Amino acid sequence: MEIKKVSIIGLGALGILFGHHLSKKMPYADLRIIADRDRIKRYENEHVYCNGERSKFTYMTPEQLCEPADLIIITVKYDGLTDAIQAIHKHVGENTIILSALNGITSEVVIGQVYEIDKILYCVAQGMDAVKVGNQLSYDHMGLLCFGEREPGIISETVQRVAAFFEKMEVPYEVDTNMVKRQWGKFMLNVGVNQTVAVYESNYGKVQSEGQARDMMLAAMREVIALSEKEGIFLTEADLDYWLSILATLNPDGKPSLAQDVEANRHSEVELFAGTVLEIAEKHRVSTPVNKKLYDRIKIMESLY
Repeated sequence: MEIKKVSIIGLGALGILFGHHLSKKMPYADLRIIADRDRIKRYENEHVYCNGERSKFTYMTPEQLCEPADLIIITVKYDGLTDAIQAIHKHVGENTIILSALNGITSEVVIGQVYEIDKILYCVAQGMDAVKVGNQLSYDHMGLLCFGEREPGIISETVQRVAAFFEKMEVPYEVDTNMVKRQWGKFMLNVGVNQTVAVYESNYGKVQSEGQARDMMLAAMREVIALSEKEGIFLTEADLDYWLSILATLNPDGKPSLAQDVEANRHSEVELFAGTVLEIAEKHRVSTPVNKKLYDRIKIMESLY
């Protein structure tokens, strides 16, 4: 069954990046952006721009009746996930596939508590260096969406449907048959990069070069490796090197989402990163002092807004 109708919820960096790309490849009415009335009014008045080009989207409120989507892409922040799950209800049909491009290692489980688990593919967005300021998104590297089934070693018909669609739409993608480990690897990178860049009030360049910031980033990542062993995921130094190679491709002047949030005095996803590390560490009675330091520092920064 070919994917034709796509719905996206969350016009942050990823939503704009992939939404803008798809909008130039698909019929206008077949790509729907789900948002509440106030957001839609703001988007229509102020518009949304991607690398200087205005994005043209079909907007729908969660209450509007519509034909179910063949593919739903969720790109909200984690603290907006519960509302997003309810907002996509009218877009979910018998054959709908759901991709969550959220950071962290838990969103698919949360979505699966509401919708059939076989609708959900595990997904990781990686390699993009998008920076969003107001209604303007800019990026040098689009990155890719990596996806697959939760069970290792399987390339299902659902995975093949999404791969065929992305191939047709020229969306960079990768199919992975060990998505849980891939998600933990991206989580490890985010724990190191997002939080360190935020604390140093800097950019990717700060952690791409040798120095105290990079040392802190690596130490935070290695704490995730230690926890992964306790959780049966078994990340290794080879995985760390892989994700560092991804980091090395990013624009040195760019910065990750958590750093952008702190800079803009917005509530950050520190609970999703160091908060999760500390929670898992407590469960296994493991010490994670670097992530504790990062967590405390970011919480102080947020308290000063």
